[in-house]
Amino acid sequence: MGVDELGTDAEAAKPAPAKKDSIFHRLHVGTGAFDVVGARKRWYIFFVALVLVSIGSMVFRGFNFGIEFEGGTQIQLPAHGTHGAINEDQVKQTFTDALGNKAVETQKVGTGNATTIQIRSETLDAAQVFKVKEAIAKDLAPIGANGKADVQAISDSAVSASWGGEISQKALIALAVFLVAVTIFLAVYFDLRMATAALISLLHDIVVTAGVYSLVGFEVTPATVIGLLTILGFSLYDTVVVFDKVRENTRGLLGLTRRTYGEAANLALNQTLMRSINTAVIAMLPILGLLIVGYVLLGSGTLQDLALVQLTGTVVGVLSSVALATPLLVDFKMRDPKYRQQAARVEARRKNQARKAAEQAEEGDFDPNDEDALQAELRKEKAYAAAASVPARHPKQTPRKGKPSGKPSGKWKH
Repeated sequence: MGVDELGTDAEAAKPAPAKKDSIFHRLHVGTGAFDVVGARKRWYIFFVALVLVSIGSMVFRGFNFGIEFEGGTQIQLPAHGTHGAINEDQVKQTFTDALGNKAVETQKVGTGNATTIQIRSETLDAAQVFKVKEAIAKDLAPIGANGKADVQAISDSAVSASWGGEISQKALIALAVFLVAVTIFLAVYFDLRMATAALISLLHDIVVTAGVYSLVGFEVTPATVIGLLTILGFSLYDTVVVFDKVRENTRGLLGLTRRTYGEAANLALNQTLMRSINTAVIAMLPILGLLIVGYVLLGSGTLQDLALVQLTGTVVGVLSSVALATPLLVDFKMRDPKYRQQAARVEARRKNQARKAAEQAEEGDFDPNDEDALQAELRKEKAYAAAASVPARHPKQTPRKGKPSGKPSGKWKH
């Protein structure tokens, strides 16, 4: 064995470089690789910015309330006439020519022969409605169910503003009852700190979802309110799953010095992170299907409003339950002197272990219970053994002439 061979053995004895785990592997094993709790100040800044943008949009832009909330008159007509297909621009122009005012909104609903055009405007009296119908029948000639152009093919409906106000009032009452019930449930099932963190997370979801509607101009309808209450339930479910794992990981924590409360909560968050992502993805698949069918295929405004609020709320709800509710819980818990003292004991134990490890490193000793140190020592011994097995290289000595070799001749003379 040569010097090159010895170098090869020594290199083989060196520890292999640690393979860097991918993000998908870390998500799957949930070993606490994502320090969400440790970076909670950054997350707070992010969520505060979201809330401020949402509130600013609601204050300065307002909401695009549907006819059910503001009241008004809705006129509906088939999208097919004797002169061909009828589009929204034609209907808008006819409405303006008839009354001198523009319609609030005009949209196409449905597909194929069932396609209709809906006109929403401010409240009109009977004479104004009749005038608009006559103008539409004259200019566009929509074809009714009997296959002929007739003014009877155009329908109208009126919604009073008081009915919309009643819907708004009942929606707010339902929301308040829901939040109170959630707070009581979490306070009994977990504790008051967890209930407070979950409630703040839910309020964040409400504000941000409403802000998104205000920002992009989605129409607020009763379907929007129903969807909002639905996604609040989803967000609460995800928060309860994470909090339940936090409670499991922190049971008896005050008597231990292995982890702080924040580290145990962060581990619980990582252990449930993949489940939260999978739940959100599975929940969004039917929502996306509802959005595609309702908006693209059927053109139904109700399905569109319901799908949009659920899609927005699902994303916001999962994000807040992971990166807002749990960090808030940690901050609330760390205000308790018992958890601060336990964190101080954990820190003191780690400093003591680091000091002992430094002393052992100086003395050349190692802890046999430490797997990493033991493996390093075994690799070192293997390298030494490989080096010791190299034979010494000395030139062969030849016997000198004329001198006895010291060996017997084989014959003994008596």
